[in-house]
Amino acid sequence: MSVTAAAGFEAAGVEAGLKASGGLDVALVVNRGPRFDAAAVFTSNRAQAHPIIWSKQVIDDGVVTAIALNSGGANCFTGPQGFQVTHATAEHVAETLGASAGDILVCSTGLIGEQLPQDKVLAGMSAAASALSTEGGTNASLAIMTTDSKPKTAVAAGTGYTVGGMAKGAGMLAPGLATMLVVITTDAAVASAGLDAALREATRLTFDRLDSDGCMSTNDQVTLMASGASGVTPDAAEFAALVTSVCNDLAEQLQGDAEGASHDIRIEVVGAASEDDAVIVGRSVARNNLFKAAIFGNDPNWGRVLAAIGTTDAAFDPYAVDVSMNGVRVCHAGAPDCSRDEVDLAGRAVHVLIDLATGDAEATILTNDLTHDYVHENSAYSS
Repeated sequence: MSVTAAAGFEAAGVEAGLKASGGLDVALVVNRGPRFDAAAVFTSNRAQAHPIIWSKQVIDDGVVTAIALNSGGANCFTGPQGFQVTHATAEHVAETLGASAGDILVCSTGLIGEQLPQDKVLAGMSAAASALSTEGGTNASLAIMTTDSKPKTAVAAGTGYTVGGMAKGAGMLAPGLATMLVVITTDAAVASAGLDAALREATRLTFDRLDSDGCMSTNDQVTLMASGASGVTPDAAEFAALVTSVCNDLAEQLQGDAEGASHDIRIEVVGAASEDDAVIVGRSVARNNLFKAAIFGNDPNWGRVLAAIGTTDAAFDPYAVDVSMNGVRVCHAGAPDCSRDEVDLAGRAVHVLIDLATGDAEATILTNDLTHDYVHENSAYSS
């Protein structure tokens, strides 16, 4: 049930005619209370879509009644007309629900620089409001898809409460956050400050470490809403762990559906002087097209790993580094170790272990290989 797994939430997904390809394209997730606490994190791209600009103002007071989402258009770089569509969407949803527009978040995804037809968006929101139900999470997750091949949902149970979520995203997956929309709901009783702390830590460890192609979107938003309907005030540590678990589940689903990918690559960096160093090193490999192309060709070319990490300012001695691929140590102390022929990259899962032999910190970055299909899909993409 995704975002409606937690008590107090209803959702819907409908077809409003926004996608040239057809299909569900407008979603609505509504918090029925009794509490309306919320938190959100947004893209760090300076070029931000109108829904991001709007939602950043809405979330200031930590109160959210509903979140309105659409695929079929990013509503980014669309001028005053585009902002009016976002504003009108919030006003229309608020009027339909008997709420305040200042408590309605708006999210859009799709092509940049194309105007969204306001009449279709508003009609879609009306239809979604009429279709709201506690079973509507599945359709909502389908309605926010663009190049996704399948919906992404996750649910986890806490001590007397539930956390559920949905996500969309299949490309431009890079930190801050990814080209993704994520909605997470819980029926736990948690104030907005607690939601914000849990969400920021969860995204730091999950979505911000998903780096499929090094490109950053203009529309990324991850929202966490709490209805308090369970009546349970959870242990803060347990709640944070549960939110992180749901985010990690969704991040791995995003990785597995990355555009054109044939390998899911987990780059684990250990022995770093600091966590920041571990992240920097892992990300340098994740963004290295030579390495990614080698993995596409099932070539355990560890030299490209060392070349990539050598471009960073992380603390390490290149001639003390070990590199293993799928359990085979191919490089020891900056020199050849086991034969590359022992590495099996035929499967989809690839694990790269980099030991910097400098300290005790570690971090893991998720990425994908660079394929012909990725180039084709991004040269031909249209919503």
